[in-house]
Amino acid sequence: MPHTEIESNFHFMSKIGADNVIPLPTTKKRGNRAEDKWSPQVMKLGYTPLPNLLLRAQGKLKLTPSQFNVLVQVAEHWWEAERDPYPAKDTIARRMNKSPRQVQRYLTQLERAGLIKRIARFSGRKAQINNAYSFEGLIKSSKHSSPISRRKPSKSV
Repeated sequence: MPHTEIESNFHFMSKIGADNVIPLPTTKKRGNRAEDKWSPQVMKLGYTPLPNLLLRAQGKLKLTPSQFNVLVQVAEHWWEAERDPYPAKDTIARRMNKSPRQVQRYLTQLERAGLIKRIARFSGRKAQINNAYSFEGLIKSSKHSSPISRRKPSKSV
């Protein structure tokens, strides 16, 4: 005699027999995971979380494609919420195929726009190392900006 609900169900199913089992319909995998879209090999190298609002607000924030690229390059180095990222300008320049001086100009433009803040970092007493970059201004402007509405598809006549 079964003692648990699972045993009861198993006992009941064994009495029905395999001929009376109705197969449940299987649903096709939707492919919503990043690995399904990009491949596990690509995703194994890492990814950068970026709010969709930034993609949609690029024009509203008056960001050039190069300025936006610099923001994304800096964000790629932001691994811990409590620690500002500190990528080297040379690294960003190499990835963008720009000069370090040009990257510095983009960073200055972003700082003047109030989207990032450079924070000088030092090793020891005098040796300056890579700057850190705070996204506080960008985050604040994102929180207070009105949501960007999606365009509804036009109906064909």
